[in-house]
Amino acid sequence: MKIPVVSSSDSWKLKRTKTLRTIKARGREVLSFLTLWKKTLQKIGGNFGGGVKSYFLFLRFLVVLNFFSFLLIGGFVLIPSIVLTSVDTQLVNSTGPEECLEYDPNPQGLVLFYDYLLDLLSGTGFMEYSFLFYGYYSMKDSSYSLPLAYLLTAVFYFAFCLICIIVRMGTAARVTVATGGGAVGNYSSIVFTGWDYGCLGDRATKLKQNNIRYQLQVDLEEERLKQQAAALTASQKLLLYSLRVSMFFVAVGFIAAALYGIFVATEFSQVRSGDEGILGLVFEYLPSIVITAGNFVVPLLCDQIASVEKYPPTVTIILALLRAVVLRLAGLIVLLSTLWSQITCNGQTTSGECQLCQYDHKNYPCWESRIGQEMYKLTLFDLLINMATLVLAEFPRRLLVDSWSNKLTQWVGRQEFVVPANVLGLVYGQTVVWTGTLFCPLLPLINTIKFIVLFYCKKLTLFQNCRPALKTFRSTTSNFFFLLVLLLGLGIATMVMIYSVAQIHPSMACGPFRSLPNIWSIVPNSFYSLSDVTQEFLFFIGSQAFSIPLFTLSCVVMCYIIALASVYGKSVSLLRAQLKAEGKDKQFLVKQYEKLRQQLQMPEQSGGLNTPSGTCFII
Repeated sequence: MKIPVVSSSDSWKLKRTKTLRTIKARGREVLSFLTLWKKTLQKIGGNFGGGVKSYFLFLRFLVVLNFFSFLLIGGFVLIPSIVLTSVDTQLVNSTGPEECLEYDPNPQGLVLFYDYLLDLLSGTGFMEYSFLFYGYYSMKDSSYSLPLAYLLTAVFYFAFCLICIIVRMGTAARVTVATGGGAVGNYSSIVFTGWDYGCLGDRATKLKQNNIRYQLQVDLEEERLKQQAAALTASQKLLLYSLRVSMFFVAVGFIAAALYGIFVATEFSQVRSGDEGILGLVFEYLPSIVITAGNFVVPLLCDQIASVEKYPPTVTIILALLRAVVLRLAGLIVLLSTLWSQITCNGQTTSGECQLCQYDHKNYPCWESRIGQEMYKLTLFDLLINMATLVLAEFPRRLLVDSWSNKLTQWVGRQEFVVPANVLGLVYGQTVVWTGTLFCPLLPLINTIKFIVLFYCKKLTLFQNCRPALKTFRSTTSNFFFLLVLLLGLGIATMVMIYSVAQIHPSMACGPFRSLPNIWSIVPNSFYSLSDVTQEFLFFIGSQAFSIPLFTLSCVVMCYIIALASVYGKSVSLLRAQLKAEGKDKQFLVKQYEKLRQQLQMPEQSGGLNTPSGTCFII
């Protein structure tokens, strides 16, 4: 063989390329080793399918998202605030009527442990006057503008979460497009690329086999329901569609009743918020109790409705998610709207209790901390309910089913892990955190701890108390829909932040914005304190001379991306059509061969896969 001559420069390039590949491979190995809960997720996917595994992947994503969000808030708000508090800096006094400056949440003197426990659960007392809530932060005369950092950190926090969700949605969308968005493409992907050749040992192999089996089960179930739907007559279709429309209005009625209950409970809770002791704690948690009860009862009723509607599994999952999304997020909107109407005296800030301070200072001396307390109680109550359900309902049910053998226990059986309800619980909890972060900056840290505890609780109940679901669903499309619902929750929380920043007057007795007419005023005030050169540069960025060319360039780039996507889509369609045509050509050749064999009376060959009939079997 002729050995090619390699120059020294080419040899150096080859060595560099080989070194870079080795470094990348080692980096991937390290990242794979550091991946959170990797072996646990592999075990869950093998025993319970990709649908259940997608829930835990979603939960892991939220844990990482909240942790990095806490690092962002801690670096720009919490640590500077601690430093400014330790340094003797002068406070900037608030201007306004003396009645509007009265605020003293921190109890003085001896406090019983019982009261400390109540304060810990409700976020009042020593908890209210701490770094946990908005009211503790103040405006100090220093080179570091804490109010500006407080607001901009909240803005960047929302932008960071938006970018993370969009990136993850892009990954989920690529998987959906690669599988063709249906059972046939997913089947091809599983057959040709589904097996993991890195599986070592009987246990890992068995888990992977079970995972593939569950995915195929989903595809077969969907194809069976599609065939049944295609075989329906016109009268049967009319009856089915009429039934679905009727069930839709019934589900809307259930959701509307739950929202009205949340409205009544919130108003009653705010009226009785001054009560002390256990009864006062119950009144404070009344909105959380009603919201949790509605989120538990209404989905159960909607599941009964879904059994009548007879949709395919994936459509049933999406409908259940949509109904639960509307219920949970609308319930949160009703809670906030009721609070805002009471804080702003039903929007009449120039009359009644709001005339002096432009908000109801008598009942809400620091309204930002009050909203933060409501979000804190919702987060804490959600964790307590999950833990109580595990201990008081799920474990006793499993013990009852395993200990007694009769028709009733066999009919009840072990519970299934309902993915839509659990996913919506995560979305609801994350939306509450986004809504309350402006008023409770440490809420992402609390939510990180909550989700970690929730992961191990759900893992425990999954392996100890649950059985594999009888009806599974495809995880590829569901992952994308989960993120879409999460994006909707982020949008609602963003609207809440914009309304709070731009419309409601900040509390005059607490917070870093106490001397401003609204929270957003800190931005123009800080802008006019910059140097002339910086102001001119920022004015140029916001002027038409910069924005119009930028918009034109963005349109050109978008048109190019759309055209490129269209070309790729047409190429994919042509390739699929070509594959179908080749399959038909092979079927035609097989038929011609059969005719020729019958005409010549040739004996049928027995060669398994070497014969044309075997080839047809492979096709």
